[in-house]
Amino acid sequence: MSLGLPPCPHLPVPPAQMAASALSAHGSARDGAFYLTALTYGHFLWQNGQAARAILKLDRALLADLRGDEPVLRDWPLPYEAMTWFLRHTPPDVFIGNPRVHFQHLADRMNEPRREQRRWRTWACWALCRSVRPEFPPDPRHQVMEPARELIAEKLTTHGIAGETELWLQVLIKTALPNH
Repeated sequence: MSLGLPPCPHLPVPPAQMAASALSAHGSARDGAFYLTALTYGHFLWQNGQAARAILKLDRALLADLRGDEPVLRDWPLPYEAMTWFLRHTPPDVFIGNPRVHFQHLADRMNEPRREQRRWRTWACWALCRSVRPEFPPDPRHQVMEPARELIAEKLTTHGIAGETELWLQVLIKTALPNH
């Protein structure tokens, strides 16, 4: 099934064919190479009309074990902008699920390794989703304290990599601008 969704300008160009085995080929490593593969595979899925699965691969990239000095991050920063782009550009007839609920559940149920870093990155995506797609409702059966943007920024500063909070805040500000 190829719906030919437009390429995302914030992700690497994927090959013509790609499969989940590209990620499993990394074994247990969740390093810069895994990160790049997750971004690329997410873009491949996106371009093939699988928006919900593409978001899951961006999750995988965000949850990679990166210190912040990996060369891949110079070309492909943490995919907050790509996540926002997917949310904004998913056509109404393409399944995306309810990303707000997805991020809410993932953040609230995060476990080790690097639980706090991964948790706050997920809450950061939740906040982006709330801004870009406010029509997505929360899960009323999942009682969780939804964090304020200020708390997310504070926690990204504490648990994220250098420059991550600023990157996320720049993307968040852009979500309020028309045509971004």
